[in-house]
Amino acid sequence: MTAEPKRVLFVCIENSNRSQMAEAFARMHGGGLVEAYSSGSRPSGKVNPRAIEFMREKGYDLAAHGSKPLTEIPQVEYDAAITMGCGDECPMVRAKLREDWGIPDPKELPPEGFREVRDLIERKVKELLARLG
Repeated sequence: MTAEPKRVLFVCIENSNRSQMAEAFARMHGGGLVEAYSSGSRPSGKVNPRAIEFMREKGYDLAAHGSKPLTEIPQVEYDAAITMGCGDECPMVRAKLREDWGIPDPKELPPEGFREVRDLIERKVKELLARLG
């Protein structure tokens, strides 16, 4: 009998940078064992072209993603709901584990700073997946 995949949700305000990259890394590193979603409390409606560019360096095409509100994600209990540093602006969803990672928004950072945030997100996603088992 195979285990149910873990449902993981990443939330930030605009759903254009941090949560999108986190969803991508969860898909990349979770294999078929993770259902990853991302959303925003006030989505911008588009994925930041810089996030697309810097994720391409990791071999992931973020251009296929869309920025979406919380109303467009499955209304289920998630194994983990991770906010990316948006504090009280993120409405709560049902989740067994809740964490705020307090990651800075990279949208105004120079390329090396954007890459540092991207790599921090990748490390934290890998750690989360290991904990969820």
